[in-house]
Amino acid sequence: MNLEAYLEANEKEHLQQLFNLLRFPSISALSAHKNDVLACAEFIKNHLANLGFENAELLPTKGNPVVYADWLHAPGQPTVLVYGHYDVQPVDPLPLWTTPPFEPEIRDGRIFARGATDDKGQTFLHFKALEALFQTEGKLPVNIKFCIEGEEEIGSAHLPDFLEKNAERFQADVLLISDTGMIAPGRPTICYGLRGLVAFELHVETAKRDLHSGEHGGGVPNAIHALAELIASFHDAEGRITVDGFHDQVTSVTAEELQAFRDLGHDDEAYRTSLGLPALHGEPGFSTLERLWVRPTLEVNGIYGGFQGEGTKTVIPREAHAKLTCRIVPDQTPEHIYQTIERHIEKHTPKGARVTLTRQDSGRPYVTPFHHPAIQWAAKAYEKAYGVEATFTRGGGSIPIVETFDRLLHIPVVLMGFGLPDENMHAPDENFALENFRLGTRTLAYYYQGLPDALK
Repeated sequence: MNLEAYLEANEKEHLQQLFNLLRFPSISALSAHKNDVLACAEFIKNHLANLGFENAELLPTKGNPVVYADWLHAPGQPTVLVYGHYDVQPVDPLPLWTTPPFEPEIRDGRIFARGATDDKGQTFLHFKALEALFQTEGKLPVNIKFCIEGEEEIGSAHLPDFLEKNAERFQADVLLISDTGMIAPGRPTICYGLRGLVAFELHVETAKRDLHSGEHGGGVPNAIHALAELIASFHDAEGRITVDGFHDQVTSVTAEELQAFRDLGHDDEAYRTSLGLPALHGEPGFSTLERLWVRPTLEVNGIYGGFQGEGTKTVIPREAHAKLTCRIVPDQTPEHIYQTIERHIEKHTPKGARVTLTRQDSGRPYVTPFHHPAIQWAAKAYEKAYGVEATFTRGGGSIPIVETFDRLLHIPVVLMGFGLPDENMHAPDENFALENFRLGTRTLAYYYQGLPDALK
């Protein structure tokens, strides 16, 4: 049986295996799911061992374990390090899910579940591609190492230290990751750059307790008002970030790269309509793709405070909170961004309020030259599976650990993603297209098959 026939004959079983993986509520951000995270890691370890990979184990970190396994029986051939993550985002708001987030279901040609596209579904494609090669050829054309972590959704806080201490174990010739996306259905895409991440929380306090809005209204500060005023100070009316020094480290994009963006034929109106927006909004003077890929951002992700229940409660809240993240671009650093935010808050704290800034996740941006043979071969593998040429783009999201791998291992990073823009990553009704489940598995199998010749 050849590779394509094997994958077609076993597709139903492979989907059931993926569903079993998706059923784990491995939410790394919530301590209540610690045991679910560990159970998910154990499931992947056992699955890799059953496929024929050796040395399958859970490597401890200061947080959630890393799943490791290898197959190193292709002497003289390249070694590929496959990175992915088994943790997922929280599911809130739960009422917006059509079906329960951890009960996978196929509807309209898509797999619906938390983690379907980010990143269990995409990581699972590697397992099945390599399984197909094992079963049809009796061996693998390359050496393989896995590094599947459980804290990507909370910034991979413990992985850099772990990798520095275990760099020799993970040494390879190529790092291969499927945790990015395609620009449209049927348009395979290789991502050669990622924005970095800076996350923080704002805590605003005023009085020592909530106050009666009749007895004290008009004479005391309101924590929510203060928070809203502070948040509003981060941007001007047109969408520019107004934090002094925020853009100091931003590197200009080359004219060649900007022309490549224009050649993609991005349709602003189609993009707006697909998101159900009355209008697009962003930093003046830049195209939508520039705003999404090569310009930094400062976004409010959540805000809370005061009375949230049904009906009315006439209080002046004593505290209010907001969660914010920045996407940063070369050559910005998390440290510099934190410092500019701190200075801005000191300068703009409203009268009568006390503001505390709490630092959270961070990760550096990453850009790689896309002329390396390992990356160019990825384009050929996509073309063989999808029948069209692959597109090279930057990505607006973040995989914080990519820059760390680059710095420690000094190997090319190949980002072969199969997600689509409308798959609700991080949102209710997350999903993954069955077409990309099928073609993605084949693409990766072709990539592994041809990589030795590509690197000669």
